[in-house]
Amino acid sequence: MSDSSADRDILKAKLNQETAKATWKELQPFFARGQTVYVAPELDLIEVALAFSEDQADTLSLWRDKGQVDKVTDDQAAKWFEIDQGLWTVVVMPWVLVQPVQVQ
Repeated sequence: MSDSSADRDILKAKLNQETAKATWKELQPFFARGQTVYVAPELDLIEVALAFSEDQADTLSLWRDKGQVDKVTDDQAAKWFEIDQGLWTVVVMPWVLVQPVQVQ
């Protein structure tokens, strides 16, 4: 295993350990500062966090173009506030990546 692969595995494990559930209401201060980033349910939150950490601009741009990763919109925020949406979160400074918890 190469050093970069090992480093990536360590970072992935660290991000996974830092993932937590929160309600949208708890995340309001981060939204107010423009720091919340929506991650579509079909994406792996940890892989997106890795892309942010590793500054994978091409991958992030592709996801952004597809509407799968972008800053949380005012409409999303209002809806999530109204229903007190649960979210998976992970911090990749200065961003808080958020992904709606899917009800089974």
